[in-house]
Amino acid sequence: MKRNIVVFAMAFLLLSSAAFSNSPNQEIMPKQINSRTIVFIHGLFMNNHAWDDWKALFEAQGYTCYAPAHPKHEGNPAELRANPPAGLENVQFQDWLTQLETFIDNLPEKPILIGHSFGGLTAQKLVESGRAEAAILISSAPPKGVSTFKLSFVRANLKVVSPLKGKTIFNPSDRKYKKWFHFAIANTLTREQSDELFDQFAVPESRETPRASLEDIAAIDTQKPHVPLLFVGGLDDVIVPNVLLTGTMAKYTDANSVVDHKFYEGKDHFICGAPGWEEVAEYCLNWLSN
Repeated sequence: MKRNIVVFAMAFLLLSSAAFSNSPNQEIMPKQINSRTIVFIHGLFMNNHAWDDWKALFEAQGYTCYAPAHPKHEGNPAELRANPPAGLENVQFQDWLTQLETFIDNLPEKPILIGHSFGGLTAQKLVESGRAEAAILISSAPPKGVSTFKLSFVRANLKVVSPLKGKTIFNPSDRKYKKWFHFAIANTLTREQSDELFDQFAVPESRETPRASLEDIAAIDTQKPHVPLLFVGGLDDVIVPNVLLTGTMAKYTDANSVVDHKFYEGKDHFICGAPGWEEVAEYCLNWLSN
């Protein structure tokens, strides 16, 4: 019963909540990032193959890179779409965190985290627990307490987290999924370009994972000191509109901690996988070294 109340509360808040934030602090803060290890964290509806190009680029610059798949996300995206893994519908956000905590705790040094979308929220949780040297948060889902009333945001998200769907997967075998993907993930591209990215990267997803975004597990203590953070986003993002990034940034209030940002005009949610991803990746590389 309590679970149902939480899920219905999510739907209500998506429709009615608004995030109000001050302008991000533009003061340039010093930072020192010594780690040469990177862990890439993929988001919802994708798996670790979404990071293949980034991983190759960063490895060419001397970084040791890892891109683990979340539970029930391992494998070729096309094969996963054809045969969704048994038990995927039960995967929780805590499963993502537990697996990554164990993975990171066995590394020889604290890594730099680069997370996309819900992977960005995951990275923020790992920063909070002291498991990162720095974090780059791309199109990052916000922590609990940051939301917006934008109708496009509601339309993009409610289809996924709707309580009417119960404990099921968001199944890409649905013929309408490509249309949703174009609207929510790759809206600045042509439908043909979007469909190509879908075929290359899209995987089925547990609805339970994103439903956690308004539960206590998604809360973050943003007032304590933290490692350097870089928020990256596209100004035409629909599923995580820019107001959520600025709202999240405004929550990080420690005066001695670095919070930087880079926002791109004409780019959408899949800023790290769509054509032009190289520009974004190079910016991130430069931020780490400067």
